[in-house]
Amino acid sequence: MPTFEVFNLPDAGEGLTEADIITWLVAEGDTVEVNQPICEIETAKSLVELPSPYDAVVAKLLVAEGETVEVGAPIVEFDVDPGGTAAPAPVAEATEASPASVQSAPSGSASGREDLAGDAPVAAPGSAAAPAAASSDSASAPGSVGTAASATPASAAPAAPAGESGAVLVGYGVKAGSAKRRERVDGALEPIGGADDEYPVLAKPPVRKLAADLGIDLTTVTPSGPGGIVTREDVEQHAKVTSAKSLATYAADDQPWLESGRSSEDGRSTRVPVKSVRKRTAEAMVASAFTAPHVTVFHTVDVTETMNLVAKLKTDRDFADVRVTPLLIVAKALLLAARRHPEINASWDEESQEIVYKHYINLGIAASTPRGLVVPNIKDAHRLPLHALAVRLQELTQEARAGRATPSALTDGTITITNVGALGIDTGTPILNPGEAAILAFGAVRQQPWVHDGEIQIRWVTQLALSFDHRLVDGELGARVLADVARVMNDPAHGLVWG
Repeated sequence: MPTFEVFNLPDAGEGLTEADIITWLVAEGDTVEVNQPICEIETAKSLVELPSPYDAVVAKLLVAEGETVEVGAPIVEFDVDPGGTAAPAPVAEATEASPASVQSAPSGSASGREDLAGDAPVAAPGSAAAPAAASSDSASAPGSVGTAASATPASAAPAAPAGESGAVLVGYGVKAGSAKRRERVDGALEPIGGADDEYPVLAKPPVRKLAADLGIDLTTVTPSGPGGIVTREDVEQHAKVTSAKSLATYAADDQPWLESGRSSEDGRSTRVPVKSVRKRTAEAMVASAFTAPHVTVFHTVDVTETMNLVAKLKTDRDFADVRVTPLLIVAKALLLAARRHPEINASWDEESQEIVYKHYINLGIAASTPRGLVVPNIKDAHRLPLHALAVRLQELTQEARAGRATPSALTDGTITITNVGALGIDTGTPILNPGEAAILAFGAVRQQPWVHDGEIQIRWVTQLALSFDHRLVDGELGARVLADVARVMNDPAHGLVWG
């Protein structure tokens, strides 16, 4: 007889109570293997692929795409003994309705996706959540997807080798090692111009053609490739973010409006449910704005020497494999300032009425993604040399864009940078990330007339803004921290003295 097991929505290790089913990667009747991704779920923090805990046949999908499900609720039923004499009732019903719907798909039929779960062990029923392997730059993320022991035991899957992630959910932890890069070939990249000839934008001819076909100015695209190269993925992401939204014309409209949500009876408004990242962002911003008394100080600074340093690092052989931007120098400057003024790296404990001073700096980078605002952070960023910091910044950006930032990367931040200059904005008054004492806004870097050595010259200039929690940070401390960041930006040599 066939044996059926119900798989319940597991806790994604974020302490959340619900998630949205975004996409099913399998269909009823498909054959799946242990750790094969079966669906994508979206929580308030991240987009995660759930792996199968069994070698089995998908008997029935219990939740439709787009539905919100509570943790512990059943989402899919497996036939873990498809060789039994009787066929599963759900599959039999589907056969009567449409024979083609129960054709068994080969392993890995989930839309051609790779089995990113690898050999991560799956927790057995009633067992403790499987811990992720610890690493120097990320905390372990617990998770558990086991529901029954009658199937092929998840523990039979080989344990992850030392140094690799043993996390249950796809995206929790990164395997050690990386692909080797080919040697750079002179002439393979072409400068395509930019804000200044001294700082050209680099891109390969196929990428330039793609940008031209899409009508995109490459100088407006944020590069993520080695040495600041604009990649095909960068162009495609930029096109996705800047493309026009779908429009629809409702009753009595004289022009089209955004197409989403539920239209009112008279067609004059549309309601869209607040879910996932947007919901969590709203809660966090309200809590921060109405709990911590915000104060913001500003500083306009000549960053010509920083721009010169960025240009040199882009041609440095040791930095050829990473993206180098002014944000990297800002991040290093803030880390140095926080080490010089450790009181800024703190949080307020309302319950115990204590100030908690952190002995580590987890540097958050506010990232705007298609799913909303997220703030992943670099663990122990103060311990990283400049190249390692550049690597983590690049990885953080790519993970956030793809919606793959892990829960551990989104928690326990201590201080944050928001790069409003990437959108051409000069400055702003950023709201604190809850649980932190300060956030730095980095504005657009522009060429402006500036008095230098007693003469008016064209210099690279930017504006910095530091918001802080006035319960923790006095005005003098906030001003000193911002002044130190500005000093490093004005003359990066201070970094050698203070570092």
